[in-house]
Amino acid sequence: MRPTSASKTMSAAMRTAQPAPMAGGIALAGALAATSQAQSLGLGALTLAIVLGMMVGNSPLSGIAARGGAGVDFCKGPLLRAAVVLYGFRITFQQIAEVGWGGVAIALAILCLTFALAVQLGTRVFGLDRTTAILIGAGSSICGAAAVIATQPVVAGRPERVSVAVATVVVFGTLSMFAYPLLYPLLGLSEHAFGVFIGSTVHEVAQVVAAGRSIGEEAAASAVIEKMLRVMMLAPFLLALGWAEARGSEDRTADGQARIAIPWFALLFVAAAGVHSSGVLPASLVKALVALDTLLLGMAMAALGLCTHLAAFRRAGTAPLKLAASLFVFLVAGGYVINVTLGQLLAARA
Repeated sequence: MRPTSASKTMSAAMRTAQPAPMAGGIALAGALAATSQAQSLGLGALTLAIVLGMMVGNSPLSGIAARGGAGVDFCKGPLLRAAVVLYGFRITFQQIAEVGWGGVAIALAILCLTFALAVQLGTRVFGLDRTTAILIGAGSSICGAAAVIATQPVVAGRPERVSVAVATVVVFGTLSMFAYPLLYPLLGLSEHAFGVFIGSTVHEVAQVVAAGRSIGEEAAASAVIEKMLRVMMLAPFLLALGWAEARGSEDRTADGQARIAIPWFALLFVAAAGVHSSGVLPASLVKALVALDTLLLGMAMAALGLCTHLAAFRRAGTAPLKLAASLFVFLVAGGYVINVTLGQLLAARA
């Protein structure tokens, strides 16, 4: 039966109406991200973005997010991957070279041990699902909320699990900012060495900067450089995680081999860092790209918050906090031992 003129008109109207809900969801996430950047509450922009998203998503305004669901999904999907790529413009290979092989060895050891501990403790001791343990482990071992949301597409983590993981990073990363300055007089490290200790064990970049500056300029400089090295390890981490997830997946090719979904955005992240390292881009353009990246990351976080309901935290219980607390203790105590041991070994060989 041929469609009537009325049905044709209705179909055309539906096609033209579809972009509106998507635009509405993107606009809502963008407004929340912009608000989070404009605040002066002392909170990180990414942290506040997800909090604002959760407030709206759990309020009578949640219907707005529901109507713009396609746009919200776009923000926590393709837009998130684009933000991870642009994150590469925050670091250079030259910064990594400044900390030397000692900094590389320390960062790699802490990343691997912290993440392995997160998965084992999370699944075997605290009874968490593997995805939540991986997300909390990524946030604790690499670069906080940015690592959590970069890991989410690789493990297909649900928004509520991402929100729980980000919440743990916020709690213990904030605690680090106050705890590390108190530890400085007690640990017997030089200002430079303590800066490396901060950069190799504190969760977020902003938290590293705050803790380092409370010690001194030398500590702040070495802390930021070491932290950027950990950020750079995000790409190989995502590639390795994607390979490991594929091996355990039932999705296989015709010859029985595991189908590996390569997180191409991780490779583009490295490419962006390479372009930034080459110095071919004007400083003003790099600054604009970093500002755009902050906005896109904020939109992704806001979108994840919009999809998170408070019932998810009640279901999660205290297990995520227990895992994050255990990792925090390991980062402080174990991280100190790793810093001192590897520092002494490499100094002896020099």
